[in-house]
Amino acid sequence: MREDFFARLGPSDQAFALFDHLPGLSFFVKDRRGRFMALNRRGCEYCGVVCEAEAIGKTDHDFFPKSRADEYRADDVAVMQSGEAIVNRVESAPEDAGSPRLVMTSKVPLRDRRGRVIGVAGFSRQIERIQTPSGTVDAFANVIAHLHTHFADNLSTQQLADMAGLSVSHFERRFRHAFGASPRQYLVRVRVEHAAKLLRETEQTVSEIAHACGFYDHAHFSRSFRRRMNCSPSQYKRR
Repeated sequence: MREDFFARLGPSDQAFALFDHLPGLSFFVKDRRGRFMALNRRGCEYCGVVCEAEAIGKTDHDFFPKSRADEYRADDVAVMQSGEAIVNRVESAPEDAGSPRLVMTSKVPLRDRRGRVIGVAGFSRQIERIQTPSGTVDAFANVIAHLHTHFADNLSTQQLADMAGLSVSHFERRFRHAFGASPRQYLVRVRVEHAAKLLRETEQTVSEIAHACGFYDHAHFSRSFRRRMNCSPSQYKRR
């Protein structure tokens, strides 16, 4: 009876329209090549398009910084290859580089009638709309906000763990599970994203920007920047 009902449905997008009316929720469907097949209103806002039609057939790399688009794509591929869902992962919101906002993301594989994985569907919810009895999300939200505000400071893992009310080992383990990176790796990412923004929008020299973003070693700045942006800071600024 259930299969017969769904087989009688008209255009597949009519059920997706419901997601436009859920505040703070971004919904998407992608094919195996990472191309958007469906996107709700909030998803369009993240991508910076007026309507879903402007995003269909395009990928994350058309809308987001390469470093973040690569991360989204890697997650999609992992879900499709393993056939296992990603559930309630805490990550940075897909907004401008340097944004301290957090979202909780879930992704599931999509299969055709023969059971073959042909894509991925998922949604992200704004973290401030989520209530958890453990308070861990709120603690991480405070840590992330602090990282994005004080990224140029000499922050230690111990300081961050104290903010979250956790031991260093527990904090590092929970942080890596939530963000797919260590606290130090996440901090370097934030610094690089802020450096890229300054390279685009100011006339400061590369050395001035490196120091302003917390890199006290120019060589370390260049290596970190190239690793995430696939070019040197000077090349990025010229572009």
